[in-house]
Amino acid sequence: METLVIKIEEESKISKIKEFLESMKVSFTSKKKAEKPYNPAFVERILKSREEYKEGKYTTIKTEDLWK
Repeated sequence: METLVIKIEEESKISKIKEFLESMKVSFTSKKKAEKPYNPAFVERILKSREEYKEGKYTTIKTEDLWK
């Protein structure tokens, strides 16, 4: 058995290729390209914040001081 990976940019070609594979009785699986759910700038800020925390650059506030 051999595995082929075919990357299709145009939506119009996908159905034609699937029809062709089915006519040739070739089994296949289909996966859509995963979309990134978060804004890259937001992710960068979160990662930077985590690094600062690891470096000890953070402030701790006592619970009783939150509503003063």
